[in-house]
Amino acid sequence: MREVAFIKQNKEKWMSFETAISNNDFKNPDELASQYIQLINDLSYAQTYYPKSKVIIYLNQLAAKAFQKIYKTKREDSNRIITFWKTEIPMLMYQYRKMVYLAFAIFTIFTSIGVISAANDGEFVRSILGDQYVNMTLENIEAGNPVAVYKSGSNWGSFIGITVNNLRVGIMSFVLGVFGGLGTIYILFKNCIMLGSFQYFFYEKEVFWESVRGIWIHGAMEIFAIVICAAAGLILGTSILFPGTHSRFTSFKKGVKIGVKILISTFPFTFFAGFLEGFITRYSQEMPHAISVGIILITLGCISYYYLIYPFVVNNKHNVKLIS
Repeated sequence: MREVAFIKQNKEKWMSFETAISNNDFKNPDELASQYIQLINDLSYAQTYYPKSKVIIYLNQLAAKAFQKIYKTKREDSNRIITFWKTEIPMLMYQYRKMVYLAFAIFTIFTSIGVISAANDGEFVRSILGDQYVNMTLENIEAGNPVAVYKSGSNWGSFIGITVNNLRVGIMSFVLGVFGGLGTIYILFKNCIMLGSFQYFFYEKEVFWESVRGIWIHGAMEIFAIVICAAAGLILGTSILFPGTHSRFTSFKKGVKIGVKILISTFPFTFFAGFLEGFITRYSQEMPHAISVGIILITLGCISYYYLIYPFVVNNKHNVKLIS
């Protein structure tokens, strides 16, 4: 069958299905599931015979909406919070995994720029971090405790202040995505340059390992969460730039909804990172290496599994074959 004939034959059915999903106009879940199966069959047919067609993108997006609607309908009496964390966020992370990969790629490039700049310009670190902070850190290094800055202030004061600041950075990373993603990239650039130059500074002073044992106790979750927030900002930006088959405003609303959900999912990790920085990092130099390294590996492993691996587990479990 020619592609034009295929679209003409099924167009009315697809549009009717899309309208029903948007208006929640289904008499029962079985009706929705039945039409969903037909849609998946059409998607498979299109992927086989028209692999380069834009209709695949449309059907894929429609299938994603239908799946979420089916799951929601079947789980009306279940715990909404559990569903959010156990299924909804992982499915979104799977569907938008390329944006997550892009955010990490940008993070890596900008951090590398910070390292290279600090390595080639002796005054670069001071221009980024300020003379006062650099001088204080040099004094701490000479005193044998490179990360003594994390001992300043009370436990609770540090925890609250740090958490509020990290939440602000994460929220700004998402919200500024409204400028076509450029605002998000700027926030990443600013923070990654600082991170790269900061870490090189410790390397240059031959206390890199000591800094890693301290900074990354909380930094593993803190930095990872900010990158995920940046991915949400990029999703928002691309929803404006590339609306696809939707109107730009409809696509924008969808981008906001998805981005906010992803942003909220990072909050517990950000809170826990703040707790670690306020209550644990300050003791990093006194604790055994095995404990500090163990904390870093466990925290990094947990957040990496949830955002990078678990989405594939959930997708395979529900047998939803979508492209993105």
